[in-house]
Amino acid sequence: MSDRDIDQQLVEQVQRGDKRAFNLLVAKYERRLIRLLSRLIKDPHEVQDVAQEAFIKAYRALPTFRGESAFYTWLYRIGINTAKNHLMARNRRAPTTTEFDNDEAEGFEDADGLHEINTPENELMSKQIAQVVNDAMAALPEELRTAIQLREIEGLSYEDIAETMGCPIGTVRSRIFRAREAIATRLRPLLGTKQDTRW
Repeated sequence: MSDRDIDQQLVEQVQRGDKRAFNLLVAKYERRLIRLLSRLIKDPHEVQDVAQEAFIKAYRALPTFRGESAFYTWLYRIGINTAKNHLMARNRRAPTTTEFDNDEAEGFEDADGLHEINTPENELMSKQIAQVVNDAMAALPEELRTAIQLREIEGLSYEDIAETMGCPIGTVRSRIFRAREAIATRLRPLLGTKQDTRW
C-alpha cells in the first residue's frame, strides 16, 4: 500500500468522524510543513502559529477533500496560502517577479564533486557552500524559493508542485530553473566554476 493510499484511508476515517486519524496525519506531516513554512516565515513562533492554523483549515476542509490530489499536496497548498495570507496581513510579502515559461529548464546536472572525503578542508567548504545556498535561497523571490524548496527539499514532482502552487507545470519548471541559476551564480566564485557551467 502506497503512502498516498494510507493517507487516503486516514482522510476517509476523519471524514467518518475519527479525530484520532487526523492526529496521525498531523504527526506524519507536521515537521515537513513546519520546514516548508520556515522558508517563507522567519520567526519560529509565527511558523508554529501558521502551521497550526493550516492544520485547522485542513481539518475544517477535509469533508470536501475528494482525493484528486495527494493529501500532502493539498495540505502544502493550504500551508503556503496560509503563510502568504499571514505575511500579507503583516505587510511583509516577499517580492515577486514576472512569470515566464522555459521548456528547457530541466537541464540540471548535480555537482558531483561536492561530496568528497570528510577532511577538515572539505567540511569547511561544505559549511561555506551550505551558507551560500541558504543565503541565496533566502534572497529568492517567494515563488522561486517555494518552488525550489518543494522540489529539492520536499521531493515533490513537478506535477505536485504545479498543483500546490496553483500554476502551470511550465511555470514550475521556469521557477525552478531560475532558482537554480540564482543559487549557481552565488556558488560559482566559491567553487571556481565557469559562467557557462550547467547545474
